Amino acid sequence: MEEREKVVCLAKLAEQAERYDDMVEFVKKLARMDVDMSAEERHLFSVGFKNTIGAKRASWRIICSFEQKLTTGDQAGVMIDAYKNKVEDELRKVCNEVLSIIAIHCLPLANSGENVMFFYKMKGDYYRYLAEFSTGTEKKAAADQSLMAYQHAMVVASSELSPAHQIRLGLALNFSVLFYEIMNSHERACQVAKQAFDEALAEINSAGEGIYKDSTLMMQLLKDNLALWTSELTAGLIEMHAELLSSNASEPRVLSFSASEEEPYVSFLLQFLFLSFGHRLVLESVILLNVSVSGVWTGDHPPSFGDIFGSLDW
Repeated sequence: MEEREKVVCLAKLAEQAERYDDMVEFVKKLARMDVDMSAEERHLFSVGFKNTIGAKRASWRIICSFEQKLTTGDQAGVMIDAYKNKVEDELRKVCNEVLSIIAIHCLPLANSGENVMFFYKMKGDYYRYLAEFSTGTEKKAAADQSLMAYQHAMVVASSELSPAHQIRLGLALNFSVLFYEIMNSHERACQVAKQAFDEALAEINSAGEGIYKDSTLMMQLLKDNLALWTSELTAGLIEMHAELLSSNASEPRVLSFSASEEEPYVSFLLQFLFLSFGHRLVLESVILLNVSVSGVWTGDHPPSFGDIFGSLDW
C-alpha cells in the first residue's frame, strides 16, 4: 500500500472512530505530500478540521453566553474572560494553521476549477471563523480576507459549476452568512442567498430532481436562512414603525440607514414609511453608494433615488 493510500485509509478510520485530532494529523500529512487532492481527499481534509474547529467554536459561544449573564463587578468575570481568551487562542491557532496549509500546499497544487473553488471557499470559511471572535482591526482584516476569498470562489464557481451543484450552493450559503453575521449587511446576505436558491431551483426544474438530490440539504438551509433573515428585517421595520408612531406627529420623520441603490429593501422601506406617515420624511446621515448624504422631502410620494441624488449639493 502506497503512503498516500495508507494516510487516506487512516484518516477515514479516525473519522469513523470520531478521533478528530488524529484525523487532522493524517490529513495534514496528506496535504504536505503536495498532491492535487481527489474529491474524497479534500472532503477528509475539510471534515477533519471542521470537527476540530466546530467543537471550539461551540465552546466559545457557551462561554460568551455565561459572560453576558454576569452583572457589573462580578468577580467571576475575570475568570471567565481568561478562559474565553484561552479558547480564542486555540481557535486562532487552528484557523491560522488551516489557512497556512491551504496557501502553501492546497491552492498551488489545485488543477481543476472545482478544487480551486473548494479551497478558496475553505479559506473564506476560516477567515470568517477568525472574524467571529476577533475585535477591532483584527476583525476587519479577517472579514476583508474572507470576503476576497469568497468572491474569488464565486467567480470560479460561476464558470465551472452548475448553479445546483452542492459545493456551489454551500459556498453561497457561507458567503451570505459572512454578510449577515460578520459584516452586518443583512440585505446583501438575503440577495446572495436568494439568487443562489432561485438559480439552483431553475436548474433543477429543467434537469430533473434526481440529478441534484445531494443539493437538497443546501437549498433547504438557504431557504431557512432567508425565512429567518426576512422575518428579522420585517421585525425591524415594525419596531421602527412603532417608534415613529410614538413620536410627535408634527415633527419630521427621521430615518438613518445604510444601503446601496440596487437594494430593493430601500425602496420598500421608503414606501412603507410614506404609507404610514405621508406628509414628511427626513433622511439623515444616509449612506448611498458609499456617499454620506442627508435631506428633507415632502409630498405624497416617497423620494426615488433620482430625487435623492438630484436634490443634493455634492
